Amino acid sequence: MLIFDAHLDLAMNALEWNRDLTRTIEEIRQREQGMTDKPDRAKGTVCLPEMRRGRVGLCVATQIARIEHNAYSPVFGWGSQEQAWAMTQGQLAWYRAMEEAVEMVQIKDAADLEKHLKRWQNESSNPTPSPLTEGSNSARTVHKLPSEEGAGVGSFSVDRLPIGYLLSLEGADSLVTLKHLERSYEQGLRALGPAHYGPGIYANGTDATGGFNAKGRELLKEMDRLGIILDATHFCDDCFWEALDLFHGPIWASHNNCRALVLHNRGFSDEQIKALIERGAVIGAALDAWMMVAGWMRGKTTPEQVGLKLERIVDHIDHVCQIAGNAHHSGVGSDLDGAFGREQTPADLDTIADLSRIRGLLAARGYTEADAELIASGNFIRFLRETWK
Repeated sequence: MLIFDAHLDLAMNALEWNRDLTRTIEEIRQREQGMTDKPDRAKGTVCLPEMRRGRVGLCVATQIARIEHNAYSPVFGWGSQEQAWAMTQGQLAWYRAMEEAVEMVQIKDAADLEKHLKRWQNESSNPTPSPLTEGSNSARTVHKLPSEEGAGVGSFSVDRLPIGYLLSLEGADSLVTLKHLERSYEQGLRALGPAHYGPGIYANGTDATGGFNAKGRELLKEMDRLGIILDATHFCDDCFWEALDLFHGPIWASHNNCRALVLHNRGFSDEQIKALIERGAVIGAALDAWMMVAGWMRGKTTPEQVGLKLERIVDHIDHVCQIAGNAHHSGVGSDLDGAFGREQTPADLDTIADLSRIRGLLAARGYTEADAELIASGNFIRFLRETWK
């Protein structure tokens, strides 16, 4: 079963955490033994080989670079919008490098999407012997992309299939002007969440209050014109409701859980979930522990202490399904290695490949195979097909 992960900070990990995501997870963890600059050192869960192993063949991959709005903010920010823009361009350069190495392929439109899905379907159902060389550098083996002519799906072994990614921007602080948004669209940006934590240049996010300023309203208009998907994740409540009134294009929530289960403004209320469903949105469930367990204290609570297991994320998925009355609006936006690692994920999750176990957990709740496929990838794929048709 193909999995679509609607939120992964891959380039951030590659550049700010200095992780070579083409390596095995064991190699990445071993390299970080003894490091203390980040709380999740040697506890990472994401790399491209593990994504392939778990059939996480399609994802929304971010650019992220907020600016400093408060010197005492617990979330790191750059000193200026220009610095933040430069950081997102560095992240884009990493994605381009992954494309050149045939580790990843960018999905910008319906044709790209269908070609990628066909490649994964064909090669997964007809696996070929792996061409990998022996040794720790095997993940660096380069295979040329197929010609655009003919079938256009190429010939890869299952463990060498490129990961498809749709480029998203988490927080709009790095957009110095709206011309920068147009430039980003030309680079392949297809989704944007205007807010992150606290106040922002264009919108207010988690733990903040207040609606859009004039620049934020202009941003929404330009996104509408370009056909960029609005990511409602991280909006404070004021901006959330205003965005639904002002923005007329496609909306999703890449990584958001349910406020009814964990009382915090980072999660959606039932009223917000209903409003998103009415707009045809898909909501990706996130695996950050504090969004899954009430009373979690970051840096103190452990998954083992509270018995946190993957089963808990199914509670949030199921809650959305119960509100919708069907399984058409739930998905996965794991946020794995979004500045946290195994110290802040379910105790029975070792790597991102374990997302494949959600299928069985859904079946145990009475979900059909068809519903499980919708939640794993089908809903987000349908959303893109309808948006890009």
